[in-house]
Amino acid sequence: MKFHRVKYPKYVPEAFRGLLAASQSLHDGKLDKALVDLIFLRVSQINGCAFCLDMHATALRKAGIEPRKIDTVAGWRDSRFFDAREGAALAWAEQLTALPSGAPADATYEALKTHFDEHEIAELTMAVATINAWNRLGVGLHPVLP
Repeated sequence: MKFHRVKYPKYVPEAFRGLLAASQSLHDGKLDKALVDLIFLRVSQINGCAFCLDMHATALRKAGIEPRKIDTVAGWRDSRFFDAREGAALAWAEQLTALPSGAPADATYEALKTHFDEHEIAELTMAVATINAWNRLGVGLHPVLP
């Protein structure tokens, strides 16, 4: 991997491997891998991380997710391609990513509980935290798109 700025894996290899391990454990967890990538894609859109956008859209296409669904992630509320479970997860991810506006609303959390158990909510929240960390690295240090 090439970088426009600092090659962070060289200088913080343990932290880099830890973040990679966290991402892999989320993809191997209880949540559907495609849902994790949808969350990663949406958060990356909010944060403007081109490297992560490319990575997760590519992963979703390789997984056989309908291109129109991928194309409408940013407008998921108005798209017919997302079910209520995915919508609850996306709403949670958006509110956690926009923390300057305050903690996620109780209504958003209650909607999440309708579709996810506590284990899944913990994984989903960790997925949002993990992709936000990757996005800060991607936006700040500009890895070169493959």
